[in-house]
Amino acid sequence: MADIPEIDLTDPEVVGDPFTAYGRARERSPIARVLTPGLPPLWTLTRHEGARAMLADARFAITSGSFLRPDVPEDCLPYMRTMSEMDGPEHLRLRRLVAPAFTARRAETLRPAIERVVERLLDELPGHAGDGVVDLLRHFATPLPMEVICELVGVPEEDRPRWREFGTLVAAGAGPGFAAAIPGIMAGAREAVARRRAAPPTGDAPSDLLADLIRAQAEDGDRLSDTELVTLVWHLVLAGQTPANLIANAVHVLLSEPAQLRALRADPGLMPRAVEELTRWCGPILLTVPRYASEDVELYGAAIRAGDAVTASVAAANRDPRVFEDPDRLDVTRAREATHLGFAHGAHFCLGASLARVETGVALSALLRRLPELAAGPEGARRAPDPGTWRLTSLPVTL
Repeated sequence: MADIPEIDLTDPEVVGDPFTAYGRARERSPIARVLTPGLPPLWTLTRHEGARAMLADARFAITSGSFLRPDVPEDCLPYMRTMSEMDGPEHLRLRRLVAPAFTARRAETLRPAIERVVERLLDELPGHAGDGVVDLLRHFATPLPMEVICELVGVPEEDRPRWREFGTLVAAGAGPGFAAAIPGIMAGAREAVARRRAAPPTGDAPSDLLADLIRAQAEDGDRLSDTELVTLVWHLVLAGQTPANLIANAVHVLLSEPAQLRALRADPGLMPRAVEELTRWCGPILLTVPRYASEDVELYGAAIRAGDAVTASVAAANRDPRVFEDPDRLDVTRAREATHLGFAHGAHFCLGASLARVETGVALSALLRRLPELAAGPEGARRAPDPGTWRLTSLPVTL
């Protein structure tokens, strides 16, 4: 294929409006090259069909050597290889251990706990406001997922203040602050495991994921090592922060789309559809984690060599007119005509997708119910210049 579009991640137009940039590439070609200074070009699938197929193709694997690692102390390195960097039987073994905690049914059982956290955070909002304006990202969207995932995993209450700080760093992106916090994150995971091991749930107290993993380890130590247990804890807790950016993006969009906001206020029963549509239209993931070709492959006329990095452009695929009618229009009444890729696809489909859906729905429903005068703040939201994630750095609103 001679005409393969190139997308420069240093281009301000790409960073400022990735949906338009990737959309133009999608209409020129089903495959494009993403350029980043200092790194080899990255192949990206731009259309829904090709992106979905690649994400489920065993010839494209996530490998343990595929990630740039921050400088961390030697004792942290064993905990840096997470489930998201594994494939095949190793990945499947760990995923099966934790999957029961993240089913749609389990997410629904957590709804009352999520509602309590949401109501408490909303109660506290006026205390954070100055002249009637409050940063909804900082004081609502960011703390919510950490409270929920700590409850699900079973992080002891005395450990949670530290994890709240880590959650703030994750929401801000993987930068120097996150790298500097890694030793503390690992120590926090080890301490959480030790506390839960010393004080498991008793009596009628519900079990949690951490207690279940410790029990599985005790019953069959060959299935889960101490290193894997600690790695699972920190990874699941921090990976569970994705809804922070989704909720913030959703609120920002709804405040700028008054017709959609009115429709949702008029019919709260639309919320499940709205969550799917908002995830499709303004989800935080722009590009999936790269996969690496295990052999030479031809995709749409492009020669992919063994070892080449390949990703899916979620920003382009989720607005593919071949799959979604009038895809650039936000429509909270849209029927689920096709599966968006906001939570990826295949073996690495987002483990916490069901939980993210419930969190987002509960958060938006409560905001619309309790804050009927909610409006964008006078200064306007600020967006991070992040070519990999569509996220805000602030979301000032008036209550």
